[in-house]
Amino acid sequence: MTGRQRASGKKNTKRKPWVRRRHRVITALARPIVTRMCKSRYGFRPEPVPNPERQYLILYNHQTPYDQFFVALSFPHPIYYVATEDIFSMGAWSNLLRFAEAPIPIKKSGRDVRAVMHMMQVAKEGGSIAIAPEGNRTYSGRTGHIRDSVVTLVQKLKLPVVFFRIEGGYGAEPRWSDVTRRGRVRGYVSEILEPEQVAALSFEELYRQIREALYVDEREPDGDHGSLRSAEYLERAFYTCPVCGLTTWRSRGERASCATCGLTIRYGADKQITSVSAESAGQPGFPYHNAAEWYEAQEAFVRTLDLTVYQDEAMYTDTARFFRVIPYRRKERSAKKTPVSLFGDRIEIGTGAEGKIVFPFAQIQALSCMGHNKLNIYYHEKASGEGEGAREAGDEIYQIRGDVRFNALKYVNIFYLWKGRNKGGEDAEFLGL
Repeated sequence: MTGRQRASGKKNTKRKPWVRRRHRVITALARPIVTRMCKSRYGFRPEPVPNPERQYLILYNHQTPYDQFFVALSFPHPIYYVATEDIFSMGAWSNLLRFAEAPIPIKKSGRDVRAVMHMMQVAKEGGSIAIAPEGNRTYSGRTGHIRDSVVTLVQKLKLPVVFFRIEGGYGAEPRWSDVTRRGRVRGYVSEILEPEQVAALSFEELYRQIREALYVDEREPDGDHGSLRSAEYLERAFYTCPVCGLTTWRSRGERASCATCGLTIRYGADKQITSVSAESAGQPGFPYHNAAEWYEAQEAFVRTLDLTVYQDEAMYTDTARFFRVIPYRRKERSAKKTPVSLFGDRIEIGTGAEGKIVFPFAQIQALSCMGHNKLNIYYHEKASGEGEGAREAGDEIYQIRGDVRFNALKYVNIFYLWKGRNKGGEDAEFLGL
């Protein structure tokens, strides 16, 4: 410590480097293992990348839980991934991840200034950064909503931008499924934008180019994606029926049925959906040919709902575990098994006047689907009480973990429908994904 530092009482606050030599060593050691995993599970083989040792900002669409490995295998040097804060709240496993790969944490609750600062640090230290601008794996096979904040990020970092397209991932492993099916996933660099090209584009032109470069639509048949459990857990993504409206589905094997009217469908090896219910026997047919059509129809139906009807009676009630998240540290379980109810203007956890926790939509900053069956609530806690029992205002994160059939998407859709109608703005039609 220098004499000036001792006199002022200040400590040396020099920022620690993010990019470390060990990341290159660990990447090299892990590559053979990851190569075998991706090849055996998805038939993936990396394709040549132009100037592979060059520093890049990599933007990729998000289809499978292995997408980051597809990117990693296509570049010889370490990649610093922008990842949701959920993976940083898993205790020892999170510490190991930080040591080995140093991903960049980002909050899903809105614009995260600290994450942008970390990315700028990595860029200055010569590291390549990868981010999936959708922020979520696709439920439908189509590339999802991309917020325009990614444009500002691209402009700030001033790095060559690689568009890395992943194709075939939805056929091989849809987000709502636990099963990897037959098929081959392809990941490749489709385009590179140089910094001077980025600077020459307007905000709107760059936003349009990012969306077009990453857009993939996998609704059409493209080979054999057969599995004896091809329809299992469709209910994680779908909660509407063309006959009944809001409902619950139950799946088994290659089939799924509406719990209200009994309409039964089959999900085929070609990703197409056919009706098993016989129209000739007086039962309704299924009007959608694939998951993308159904997903679009579901969103359109949700936008017609009158949420005021569901002020006193819940739209859905599930049973789940309930956690309070200590960001970047751990999760504290608050309830092992408790009712979770979705209303038109709130979410309620538990029952009874004393045991019930209410999350009004007006105080929720964001809801986010995590993985298969988890829901994160980003909540603004208001100040309450006096004396020793007083609570200060602040932002909290809670997590709901349902069973294997839990549909977190409906909570997200209904919240953003309410938000769009009550707060408006540029994303008034946005349903959360």
